[in-house]
Amino acid sequence: MSAGAHSKSPSDFLKLVLGRPVIVKLNSGVVYKGILACLDGYMNIAMEQTEEYVNDQLIHKYGDAFIRGNNVLYISTQTSKKKKLLVEFRHHRQ
Repeated sequence: MSAGAHSKSPSDFLKLVLGRPVIVKLNSGVVYKGILACLDGYMNIAMEQTEEYVNDQLIHKYGDAFIRGNNVLYISTQTSKKKKLLVEFRHHRQ
């Protein structure tokens, strides 16, 4: 296998989407949509222009939001209907 499309790491993805619209799904099923402002090594996320969705229903709009990393199931962005980037973060406790 060549060092093509499969060589992207989660870190590469996060650098690519920083400052762009993302979808963050929590382990609870709640979804947040907004601009990824920053994140740290624990996957704690700061978002801007954030909207909260439960069962595909808009619940609340926030200017800024902070999401604790251990609650995150995945972060995704959709560049078009045909092309979707997705990174899944699973937190394993030993």
